Amino acid sequence: MYDIETVRAQFPILSREVNGKPLVYLDNGASAQKPQVVIDAITQSYSHEYANVHRGLHYLSNLATDKYEAVRGKVATFLNAASEDEIVFNSGTTEGINAVAYGWAMPRMEAGDEIILSVMEHHANIVPWHFLRERQGVVIKWVDVDSTGALDPQAVIDAITPKTKLIAITHLSNVLGTKVDVKTITTAAHAKGVAVLVDGSQAAVHMPVDVQDIGCDFYAVTGHKLYGPSGSGAIYIKADRLREMRPFIGGGDMIKEVTKDSVIYNDPPMILEAGTPGIVQTIGLGVALDFMMGLGMDNIAAYENKLRDYAVSKLSGLNWIQVQGTTPDKGAIFSFTMDGAAHAHDISTILDKKGVAVRAGQHCTGPLMEYMGLPATCRASMGLYNTEAEVDVLIDALELAHDLFA
Repeated sequence: MYDIETVRAQFPILSREVNGKPLVYLDNGASAQKPQVVIDAITQSYSHEYANVHRGLHYLSNLATDKYEAVRGKVATFLNAASEDEIVFNSGTTEGINAVAYGWAMPRMEAGDEIILSVMEHHANIVPWHFLRERQGVVIKWVDVDSTGALDPQAVIDAITPKTKLIAITHLSNVLGTKVDVKTITTAAHAKGVAVLVDGSQAAVHMPVDVQDIGCDFYAVTGHKLYGPSGSGAIYIKADRLREMRPFIGGGDMIKEVTKDSVIYNDPPMILEAGTPGIVQTIGLGVALDFMMGLGMDNIAAYENKLRDYAVSKLSGLNWIQVQGTTPDKGAIFSFTMDGAAHAHDISTILDKKGVAVRAGQHCTGPLMEYMGLPATCRASMGLYNTEAEVDVLIDALELAHDLFA
């Protein structure tokens, strides 16, 4: 039984007011709020248990190391990885994708080799590949979505040529809410010898993820969207790909021995984790994953799908609102524009006066905005603690904005 009031009670920020109105937080696509258990874990770590991890022989170092390393297994369980040794800690998806770009793709790709992207990728899954385009002559191939925002997996598969080395694709669009059939893409790509990286930043928070079932080579997640701390994250790297990775950041932890003339590197996954890590952030991420898995990812998905359907029914009654992304099985993410001269920033400001927090802008998806012919959109992105009553507040605030610009 998914008791929304019990869930909401665990997030202290949801009880506050903004501009004299109860907070309606609909900016989860940018970053999610934190449950009390995560806040408590962070406080406990800094107040009573903090020390650097690995190699320390004293009590606090061993305690911190045990708690930190335990998170590797939690991430593996959350993603259903075959082994916790396939989980590399980092600061978030951006660092994870860059690790693949520098550590796997750069040593293997030369001028003329191809990377396939969809037009709806986040900049974090675009810019690292532009680095390879600029520096090594790698070719980026783009696959468009249709008028509903759907991405045909066959269109991605058809874009593969003998020069294709990697497909880097989102699992769930942060603007359109579109779910991508990454399993079908991966199966076909592997049959042609092409690796697949999946950006799971948005998907992993909204639905169960099984990387073994998907079959992908890389799957990146970011902690601050998973109700955990900012500066935390992880990337799943399939064992055989992990052995192919070249370290791209050097320092402590990723080495076994250093002399004046040589370096002996550590074993995976440590070889990709240089320097003092985000110890407390990672511990907090583990607690956030425990929280989500305790609720049940199937339960979260079912609840959010119900919330999505309610929001669709309400927004469809506003004939002066255009929602971008209308696939039936989309995530509970709604990017929209309003008829008339109202700019997304103006709409967002008016909503904020009613206590409604949404995002306005390009959402780090410049190619998608260009493809849709839009300078910006407003985005209401929902999470496991949002309610139908909050959707009603959003609708009322939008009607006010429309009246002001009419």
